Amino acid sequence: MEILWLLFAMLMIVFIVGPYVRRRRGGIQLVAPGSPDAADPANYGFDRQEELDIRVPGPDQDLMDALDNVQRTGQWQAASQLLAGTPREGERRWQRVQAFGGAAALELVAQPGAGAPWLKAWRLDAEQDAGGAQVHAELLVQQAWRHSGGVGSTDHRIILEEAREACRRAALLAPADPVPYITELAIARGLAYSEAEFDTLWAEVIDRAPEHMGAHLAALHYWCAKWHGSREKADAFTHAAAARAPQGSLLAALPLFAVYENTPEIVLTGSFYQSAVVTRAVEGALYAVHTARQDDPMLAHVRHLLLMFLVNMERWAEAMEQVRHVDGYVGALPWSAAADPAAEYAVYRALAVAGYEANGGSPATLPG
Repeated sequence: MEILWLLFAMLMIVFIVGPYVRRRRGGIQLVAPGSPDAADPANYGFDRQEELDIRVPGPDQDLMDALDNVQRTGQWQAASQLLAGTPREGERRWQRVQAFGGAAALELVAQPGAGAPWLKAWRLDAEQDAGGAQVHAELLVQQAWRHSGGVGSTDHRIILEEAREACRRAALLAPADPVPYITELAIARGLAYSEAEFDTLWAEVIDRAPEHMGAHLAALHYWCAKWHGSREKADAFTHAAAARAPQGSLLAALPLFAVYENTPEIVLTGSFYQSAVVTRAVEGALYAVHTARQDDPMLAHVRHLLLMFLVNMERWAEAMEQVRHVDGYVGALPWSAAADPAAEYAVYRALAVAGYEANGGSPATLPG
């Protein structure tokens, strides 16, 4: 037990002082805050930690404008119009439904019973609006997973069962839309659907959006060992999806997410990140990033996860390339799994900068 506490203390030291690192050719060292030798991400024009947006993985100005409008005015029409104009089979609609549902969940936590008046009005005024029904279902899912007393609690199950009914009502309003079925994937995990039940649900998703990266990520959770599958089942699911992915699809990056889900909570040896399994998954994700459309809404998700792995692999230049593309937004794995996503991201960003400079890099050498 004492060794576990020692390891925990060492990890806390790293994460607290991690941003204060000095670049030194051939390696990096921790230094005191404010030291003139410290690598400074601000030199690269990166955002300050307190300015990082934890809501989304990358820029979506239309979403931010709609969110600002509904929260400022209490009126739902801007959200409805945005979703109505967002293609139903694409990744962006799913992300926007998640963002609206997440915003409503946070409002209700801050103001129990009084928060998210725009969503309540949306459901009352436009009961047949598919977008509003989808956001309501997503709200319930996020309440269950984040604010219900934890997995296994009575409240958790009750809310998930309510969310399942909300998903099914939403699906009736827009039968060809994959979003209600994708939302139900998280419910399936929490309510422990059997594999046969999950396969039936997954078939509904695939029939509507066979290459949907967000759906595959949601399904991956179910197949992981910590839920209802195993390491082997998770690997088989992700590698099968990657193998059938067409040119330019980010599904080629899916095995990296399986590696992340199976990464030990405490990695005691750097050889893990140099292993063949990790290297293959990272190379597959880099290939996917380089061949994908640069406006793919899921591209930022892959880059965020790549950043964590590339820093741990000490591939500093490639890590900095990911920071250059995603900086400013941290609403994605692995940061969203942390208690303080912005702080977690800032640590890895600082390490990437320090490692880059320790090996001769500078703001002038980072591609624009």
